[in-house]
Amino acid sequence: MKVAIIGTGYVGLVSGACFAEMGVNVTCVDINKERIESLKDGIIPIYEPGLKNIVDRNYKAQRLHFTTDLPSILNDMQIVFIAVGTPSDDTGNADLSYVFNVANTIADHIEKPLLIVTKSTVPVGTSFQIRDIVKKRLAERGLSDLSFDVASNPEFLKEGAAVDDFMSPDRVVVGVESENAKELMTKLYRPFLLNNFRVIFMDILSSEMTKYASNAMLATRISFMNDVANLCELVGADVNMVRRGMGSDTRIGKSFLYPGCGYGGSCFPKDIRAIIKVAENVGYEMRVLKAVETVNNKQKNVLFRKFSDFFNGDIAGKTVAVWGLSFKPETDDMRDAPSLTLIKSVLDAGANIRAYDPAAMQEAKKLLNDTVYYATDIYDAANNADVLIVPTEWKEFRLPNWEVLKKIMRTHLVVDGRNIYSGEELSSYGFEYRGIGQK
Repeated sequence: MKVAIIGTGYVGLVSGACFAEMGVNVTCVDINKERIESLKDGIIPIYEPGLKNIVDRNYKAQRLHFTTDLPSILNDMQIVFIAVGTPSDDTGNADLSYVFNVANTIADHIEKPLLIVTKSTVPVGTSFQIRDIVKKRLAERGLSDLSFDVASNPEFLKEGAAVDDFMSPDRVVVGVESENAKELMTKLYRPFLLNNFRVIFMDILSSEMTKYASNAMLATRISFMNDVANLCELVGADVNMVRRGMGSDTRIGKSFLYPGCGYGGSCFPKDIRAIIKVAENVGYEMRVLKAVETVNNKQKNVLFRKFSDFFNGDIAGKTVAVWGLSFKPETDDMRDAPSLTLIKSVLDAGANIRAYDPAAMQEAKKLLNDTVYYATDIYDAANNADVLIVPTEWKEFRLPNWEVLKKIMRTHLVVDGRNIYSGEELSSYGFEYRGIGQK
């Protein structure tokens, strides 16, 4: 089976490599020549655990290929996946220009039956817009009788665990409108079915909505728990205890009940904005999700507020150690990361930043330039700091040497944005501790 994946970002590269791992002949396509050449040289443009090994192995086995020339390989494929970016535009709508550019390229060069599958996260109805683009162009080319199908196959990959998620998914959602599309997608995912993975077929519109609804629910749980955590602080309750009590209810479950300093990344922020806009475009208001977004935006300020309140607002000239810059562990992605909100507020207040992240330092330098000091490790970051703030819960941050930190820090304040430390333990070392949703 021959498949093309258009786009070599998180979704496209992971999908292509994992399909190849299952024996599919995959060609990954990208207009970025430098990225394609780097991939051929074994250089992975994103930080994703386990991905390099799979890419190297399948490229060497000639099951995985890379090119910038979609037209040259298009008519040798049975399925083409569109996995390009759909960032938010200035109004909050999903920017579909990359998707439609791919659709137009396909429309200009398709000469034989093909299944076009949207894997990018797109508003409901986008697959049909792709179908219309191709159908119109085929008519202009005098190929109205050429058959093709469209389908929707949204991704549910978590950055930092994308390879595992693809190889062992909770479910695979596929939207189709023809038996031919269903047969092809069944054949493609058959190796996964051998491990009893679930492929859920549905109509295309429902498939596109499923992706948005899933991310919206997860974001809602996060903002809800952050709201509860803020209330816990005011009334003297401990959100960690509350979370355990709630999570023990099987109707609620334990997942996504951890309070923190807000969500970020490539999916939740833009997808929440996009589904709100989808609703507005049909005259409906997503009131819950608007509140989710409002809570999250405010929650990203909680770390700075705790730091500022401790010093009664007198923070000009203070030094802030920041452990963690990526929006979550096991990725270098800093899109909409809470750390960026924190750093901007600190710098605007006249304080200084000493930052460290295990994977995102290069990305940080692109975004922050020379406005912060880039530390070599956690202790270099904390040297002479007035406060240690932890926006991201990397594993290597969990058990630092507090005695060393006590000696090298100027003021012994820890603001824990992910509740990974024990306030009681830190107090025994002489630290002031500020967590989320705790007394």
